[in-house]
Amino acid sequence: MSRFTFAVLFAGLFTFSSASGAEPLVVELWPGKVPGDVGIPGREGNPAQETSRIHNSPLVGPTRLITNVTRPTLTIYQPPQDKNTGTAMIICPGGGYWDLYWELEGEEVAAWLNSAGMTGIILKYRVPRRPGDVKGEPPLGPLLDAQRAVSLVRSRAAEWGIDPKRIGMVGFSAGGHLAFATATNFEKRTYEPIDAIDEVSCRPDFAIGCYSGYLKAKDKDEIWPGLRIPAGTPPILLAHANDDSPKVGGSDAENSAIMYLALKRAGIPVELHIYASGNHDFGVRQNEKLPSSWPQLCINWLRSLDLLKPSARE
Repeated sequence: MSRFTFAVLFAGLFTFSSASGAEPLVVELWPGKVPGDVGIPGREGNPAQETSRIHNSPLVGPTRLITNVTRPTLTIYQPPQDKNTGTAMIICPGGGYWDLYWELEGEEVAAWLNSAGMTGIILKYRVPRRPGDVKGEPPLGPLLDAQRAVSLVRSRAAEWGIDPKRIGMVGFSAGGHLAFATATNFEKRTYEPIDAIDEVSCRPDFAIGCYSGYLKAKDKDEIWPGLRIPAGTPPILLAHANDDSPKVGGSDAENSAIMYLALKRAGIPVELHIYASGNHDFGVRQNEKLPSSWPQLCINWLRSLDLLKPSARE
């Protein structure tokens, strides 16, 4: 059986088993105008429309991408009620802040979380980069969406079978940066509060970054300018492959290594896994690649934090 065939079968099994066969709940992130968004210019002066396409990735084969997101949403996949641990993760797909790898780093991840008794919530944050965003820097809009997402999930935790003290984030590539930025920017919102949801904490209880970019400064062994590690930063897990590289559209493993050292020195609980090979975009797929072991290592890490025991939810 070829690598690609195995991966597709695996992904299909995950998709089939997710959310107990139920359709996911889709919730608008913002009640009205999306704050801080200048929109996406389209043809003939009309706004660009959200689109979905199949991208033939040289690393993982055909996979679905979404772009032109102007109405951010949450897509909630709940585990079977009898397996629900109360723990949830907000999923931030990657795509360089241009697209969202919705299938590989969204739906497949939600299915994996469901299989472990966790709620998977895919954050459809605004992409692509907007006019005025600084070239080569993370854009500002997605962090607004991510902060709002944490508060919204926590505000509706009881309704969605979630423990409000067990809400984490998992991100891939650019989404890994977004998860980390959210985990370290909880002291002040990047937008003016608009309703009661914004009175609820936007601090995730833990965060996971896979082959993250924008964590290391470009020419220095320091964390990315603008990132900080305040006291109260939640536990972090980082996973990367040593042969990942910007040359293949990825991110160097030094991003995770430098961030690990910074977190350790700041006294923040942190775990790091750098694989000898595996490249970029390995997601949670089970194949012969070395990083296929990281999902189980993540489960072990969550157990060590007592996040997978059934909880008495508020």
